[in-house]
Amino acid sequence: MKIFDRGTGTPVVVIPGIQGRWEWMTPAIQALSDRHRVLSFSLDEGDRPATCDATFDAWVDHIDAMLDEARAPHAAISGVSFGGLIAAYYAAARPERTSSLVLVSAPSPRMPIDRTTSLYLRHPRLALPAFAARATKRILPEILTARRRWSSRVKFAAEYFGRAMRFPVSPKQMVNWVAAWQATDIDGACRRITAPTLVVTGEPQLDRVVPVHQTLKYLDLIRGATHRRFERTGHVGFASRSREFASLVAPFVDAHRPARMGADAERVPVVG
Repeated sequence: MKIFDRGTGTPVVVIPGIQGRWEWMTPAIQALSDRHRVLSFSLDEGDRPATCDATFDAWVDHIDAMLDEARAPHAAISGVSFGGLIAAYYAAARPERTSSLVLVSAPSPRMPIDRTTSLYLRHPRLALPAFAARATKRILPEILTARRRWSSRVKFAAEYFGRAMRFPVSPKQMVNWVAAWQATDIDGACRRITAPTLVVTGEPQLDRVVPVHQTLKYLDLIRGATHRRFERTGHVGFASRSREFASLVAPFVDAHRPARMGADAERVPVVG
């Protein structure tokens, strides 16, 4: 199994967004791995289910296998954007393996899909250039706010869009994953979650991908969930302010660290 596995301490599984590649989250997972053992994977890895309504269960099985291979009986489960839906579903399905849950700018289970996105979903390959242009327009205000100096802004943009070019999205897979989301009762799953849950959002005027009020719906869906606003960020704060992101998440993960952890879960791993 090909996974990202680096660092020591409490295991933290980080699940990527709809683009599907863990590499897009490199700044965040590198910053987190300074304090924890971080595990991640790309959404297209593992067995492909025959029907879209089995996709989320397949991801649950894949995370189980990843934790088994890492000899980690439990972990903090963190999902970014679309990955938050997967993280919530996993926490509901595997409460015994979820020490805590962190949802970062995640769409709510019943968030409506706007007209423009619906058009992209009907013609994913043809719409890819328009999708990319729209995504760029959405995050530019966030980059200008998150980074104070122009040199830093240019450096971040080059790195971020460089990763997008090196690890391109698959329009067809993205459509299939959205269909799986629509076919799965994630709303009901959220109501079964027992793990301590942290909901992280950026500033409402800066997150132009997932409206903050949609992410905040998890506070009503998950009993005892708490919220932290990540200042000077919108949707990609995990990358634009990665060390600050790790500093925000780490205390919550540590506060809910299992009382006893096996030696294997603490070992120094390598990238697989």
